[in-house]
Amino acid sequence: MLSVSSYGQTIKSGEKLIYSGSYNMSGLMTQLAQVTMEVETVSTSKNNYLHLSCQAATYSKWDSFFKIRDLYESYVNPKTLEPSLYKRNISEGGYTKKEKYVFKNGGKTITSTLNKKNMPERTRTFSINPNAQDVVSLLYKIRTLDFSGMKVGQTQSFTIVFDEKEIPVSVKYMGIESANAGNLGKKNCHKIAIGAKTQALKGKDANLIWLTADAKKIPALIKFSIPVGTGQLTLTSASGL
Repeated sequence: MLSVSSYGQTIKSGEKLIYSGSYNMSGLMTQLAQVTMEVETVSTSKNNYLHLSCQAATYSKWDSFFKIRDLYESYVNPKTLEPSLYKRNISEGGYTKKEKYVFKNGGKTITSTLNKKNMPERTRTFSINPNAQDVVSLLYKIRTLDFSGMKVGQTQSFTIVFDEKEIPVSVKYMGIESANAGNLGKKNCHKIAIGAKTQALKGKDANLIWLTADAKKIPALIKFSIPVGTGQLTLTSASGL
């Protein structure tokens, strides 16, 4: 089992990561979009949260072809990274969808609000595994894993809630490889494979993340394989570390 290190060594308010998103078009990786991931502290009258956001937007020259403006957000406990609120706002080529999860009863239930284009808003409440994460908080949770001394092939299991369904996720350690990390330069990285029991991801060990092999564990490179093709996110800028 991979152990979890203190979040404070890795996830810090003020962190901003910018990626160039590429998609395989006719056999060539073509840069189509910018993906920005940010962390900030948000306070209410009762609690403090880390606001984790992931925003994707096509470059302007591609907007007339297939315009994307997506925003994924998670509000999590600063110490455990357990989510309290998750929001998903999708706008892709004229298709729109808004989704909100409110985690209740110690993370045992979710009240979900769904709003799709040309459909009435729907709200429902359902039970979940109390350790379930949303897709954004899981990405940050993976960065708190302690990979030191891990053997190639060793795995850790998680559960995410996506499209109102619980999905088992596995994280497999693949060893150390070097990768370019934008303005951070070339870095030795922990290479990990993400597996999920869902049709959204394709291939065995085809969905990969390279995390810098240091205390921050910054995602330097992400490769994904989905039903409509393959792509990658390449880190171009990291700040606020």
